[in-house]
Amino acid sequence: MLKRMSVLFCGAAFAITTAGYATAQTATQEAKEKTKTAAEKTKTTMTDAEITSAVKTKLLADTTVGGLKLDVDTEHGVVTLSGPVHSAAERAQALKLARETKGVKSVKNNLKLEAAGTTGRTDKDDKVKVEVKDDTKETAAKVKEKSKDAGEKTKEVSKDAAQKTKDAAIKTKDVTVDAEITSAVKTKLLADTQVGGLKIDVDTKDNVVTLTGTVNSAAEKAEALRLAKTTAGVKSVVDKLVVK
Repeated sequence: MLKRMSVLFCGAAFAITTAGYATAQTATQEAKEKTKTAAEKTKTTMTDAEITSAVKTKLLADTTVGGLKLDVDTEHGVVTLSGPVHSAAERAQALKLARETKGVKSVKNNLKLEAAGTTGRTDKDDKVKVEVKDDTKETAAKVKEKSKDAGEKTKEVSKDAAQKTKDAAIKTKDVTVDAEITSAVKTKLLADTQVGGLKIDVDTKDNVVTLTGTVNSAAEKAEALRLAKTTAGVKSVVDKLVVK
């Protein structure tokens, strides 16, 4: 009886040991699989990063493609190109460069062809351009206004100068004429034997002659006045002669 129980006990112990060993093997295998999967995933991520860098480098180096405006994303070897292009030729060249890059499995085209006349400007750029244009326009208007004011002032100064010159010329002319009249009247008085011309002063202003001084008789006075009135250029004669 004891022998039989001993055999059963040993069998149970062996079964437990075998089960434990199997469980340990399974856990070890699962750990290896997880490690392998993680390594492959890490390897794939690094490869995607390398592919992205390689494609971006090609796009930047190509003169046909505006590489700065294009985005490159890679996942499991599949490259996605996004961004604006100016022409179908530029889009085709970008896709070709990406497909020919080492490690690329396929390429997804998310490139957008810009309409004719589109320059890629943002609303902010347009706003800045409008503001600059308005400032320039305003500045030009101010300059034009100042130039106009300066021109008007110069015109007024020139006009005033011209008027002063004209007035001065007229004044000079009048003075010259008055002096000539004075000289002419004085000459007549000195040449006439009936008049004591040395005692009579002659002043002329604006062609009006004034006779001042003393005469010996009314007849001498009348003759002096007559000589002055009949002189060329004389408008009138003011009598300040005194008969002694």
